[in-house]
Amino acid sequence: MTDLAQTLRDRWSPTAWDGEHVLQPIDVERLVEAARWSPSAGNSQPWTFITAPRGDTLHERLVPLLAPSARRWAPDASLLVVNVCHRYVEGTDWDSSEFAEYDLGQSVAHMTLQAMSMGLFSRQFRAFDREAVERELGVPEHWVAMTITAIGRPAQEPPLEGRVRRPLDDVWWR
Repeated sequence: MTDLAQTLRDRWSPTAWDGEHVLQPIDVERLVEAARWSPSAGNSQPWTFITAPRGDTLHERLVPLLAPSARRWAPDASLLVVNVCHRYVEGTDWDSSEFAEYDLGQSVAHMTLQAMSMGLFSRQFRAFDREAVERELGVPEHWVAMTITAIGRPAQEPPLEGRVRRPLDDVWWR
């Protein structure tokens, strides 16, 4: 394995996508498979994913539910993935797990790394009408559509100035 820290430094989130790039079903399966192997509290695995490749009917149903800010760039990605969290115990407002959202985030990070290993990039966002997405996709009430990830090949170059991060001493209390 190469230096993962360097790979992560090279990661960035495009806002312009190669509209000609198509992901094959086996590639989509590889992305979800990587997310499936993420750790979770008590092995609860409180996540599920709804995949919408560009051009299919699910994608067409999803795009109008995006906020205008995301609708400018997200539809051109090869794939939109709705990241869904098992948030509540069915029929209640009780937390299913106090770690469910954290665990979903880890699984999405695994998917992001798998995408990078396939020469793809991703951009995660929350700019969508959550209630409309859940209703349109038939998400059960105790599950929550937390975010969407756009995945594909960028149609732009990475930022020349690189990404800005807080200094290491700010995030590492020693």
